[in-house]
Amino acid sequence: MAPSVGPTRAANGLGMACMAGGMFLFSAVDTLAKYLTESFHPIQIVWSRQSGLLIGVVILLALRGGSVLRTEFPGLQIARGAMAAGSAALFIVAVGYVPLADAVAVSFVVPFMVTVLGALVLREPVGVRRWVAVAIGFIGALIVIRPGVGVIHPAVFLVLLAATLFAVRQILSRVLSKSDRTVTTIAYTALTASLILSLPLPFFWRWPATGFELTLFAGMAIMAAIAECLVIKALELTQAVVVAPIHYTLLIWGTMYGYLVFAQLPDLWTWAGALIIVATGLYTLQRERMVARSSRS
Repeated sequence: MAPSVGPTRAANGLGMACMAGGMFLFSAVDTLAKYLTESFHPIQIVWSRQSGLLIGVVILLALRGGSVLRTEFPGLQIARGAMAAGSAALFIVAVGYVPLADAVAVSFVVPFMVTVLGALVLREPVGVRRWVAVAIGFIGALIVIRPGVGVIHPAVFLVLLAATLFAVRQILSRVLSKSDRTVTTIAYTALTASLILSLPLPFFWRWPATGFELTLFAGMAIMAAIAECLVIKALELTQAVVVAPIHYTLLIWGTMYGYLVFAQLPDLWTWAGALIIVATGLYTLQRERMVARSSRS
């Protein structure tokens, strides 16, 4: 049997460019969300953030029909959508109190949580080196959070909870990828998350009072939808291990936006913890790449 041919260099480059653009836009979305928390409830902000993707899915259903929603595991798809809504809501609540760059740095524990959950739930093999990387990464997160010192607002623990839900969502994605198309998972996520967020929405909704506020909400929804599509396109063009490290550019953009919009900069301890998290995260991704290569050979 001839060996499978991986993505070309051009496809890798385009995939990385799409992922970089998606991360840039997601940082802008998080910045708008943090800004809007000063005047609007997080539920309204998360619902509005999700609405762009929802509109895209509705158009997709109108064009392709209900076959898009055909799945062998509707319960898992709905659970994934619920976790998407929960993780987004928790993160936006948190950034209302925590500097954006600090929240982004703590959210980088997701790869470690995916490793732990993959070992415990999916029985994926994890060597000693990756377990050590996981432990060091969590130490980096503790350096950023500094529990008991009172430097970071306690809302940062909401970021950890959001990261946990996001990690479980990634595990579900791995399970569903074996049977369902990517477009099916996206459709269920958009529909389920929007439905869940719509239930409490009437209790918190406030119409934007100015054209500026309306523009911010519209821009957030549009950029979130474009960013989601860019990430999906990146994963279609090349392998996840190729583009995954670009996820860490969120720290660059989060720091930039935090300084320009909120005049907030991370302190030295936050930078130190973030660098530890990023370094161990990149090592974990490299180990995953090596395992994937050895399994194909």
